[in-house]
Parts: sequence; C-alpha cells; structure tokens
Amino acid sequence: PTEDPGTTALAAPDREEVWVCRLFEKAVLGFARVELEPRGWRVRGSVSLNWQVSTASEALPGILPRMVTDIVLDEPKSGRRVVIDTKFSSILASGRFGGAGLKSGYLYQMYAYIRSQEGLDGHWDRASGLFVHPAIDTTLREDAVIQGHSIAFATVDLSRRPAEIRTELRRILICDSRSG
Repeated sequence: PTEDPGTTALAAPDREEVWVCRLFEKAVLGFARVELEPRGWRVRGSVSLNWQVSTASEALPGILPRMVTDIVLDEPKSGRRVVIDTKFSSILASGRFGGAGLKSGYLYQMYAYIRSQEGLDGHWDRASGLFVHPAIDTTLREDAVIQGHSIAFATVDLSRRPAEIRTELRRILICDSRSG
C-alpha cells in the first residue's frame, strides 16, 4: 500500500501515537506466533495480571492499577516464561547526570509484572522479561539478572530490509528468550 491516490478507496488509519504503538505490539505478537508456536511455545497477547492482595480497603480494588502484559511466551519443554513488553519509543532517555540511560519506569513496570506473580506457579518464579523497541540504524542488546529474574532490553532496526528485520526479531525472541 502507498499513500498515492488510486482506484481503491481504503479507510485511512488513525495516525496517532497510540495506533503506531499498538501496531508494533501486534507485529511482534504475530511474528512470535508464526515463529514460536510451531516450535511448541505458547504465545499469548494482552495477558491481565492480578495483584496478590491479601487484604484491602473497600475502595482499593476500584482504583488499583491494572497490569496487562503485551506478550507472554511459555516454552513447555523447559517451563520458561518470558514476559515481553513492546515500546514504540527510544529505548534510551537523557540521563539525570548527562549521557543516556534506560528509562526507569520501564524497568519498574517489568519488575512489577514478574515479582508480583511469584508464588503462583513455577513459570512465574523463573520468569524473565524482555523489552523490544524499534530503532533506526542502531542495535542495542543489554540484559541483567535482578533478584533471580533475567531482564533484557533489545532494539529492532527498522531501517533494514524486511528479511534482515525478520532475522533480527527471530534472534531477539529465540536467543534472548533463552536467558531465563
């Protein structure tokens, strides 16, 4: 499809940032389904997580923030679970003291997803996190193990040819998903 006038009328997609973010998330989810489900992985999108609240005031359930992951991968052979969060933004932000750094809010988000589900089952006890961001002419792969959970940050260079993008995304999902 192009934006040139033609004989076929199509509805113009909403060009707001939210639409592009959702499109990127759905592209990664679709790719994961095509690549990993034939290998036996379970691939789920938009998984709602519950806070493990033992007691709460009456109004709290109505105002407690919801947790919804973008993608959750489960490999049945090893029992590994990978929580993927896609962001259609730069992976780095200006650092407080100069330079660039990872966005702390993203790390807190993944930490809450993973740690809040511990104790529910073995999948969550060993879960790892993976952030996937788009990039142009750059590649970033960083990871750490925080309190027993691997959390990785990766970019997909969208300036590359489609075959190269597929190879890169395959490497991110399969290789980075192994670090858990």
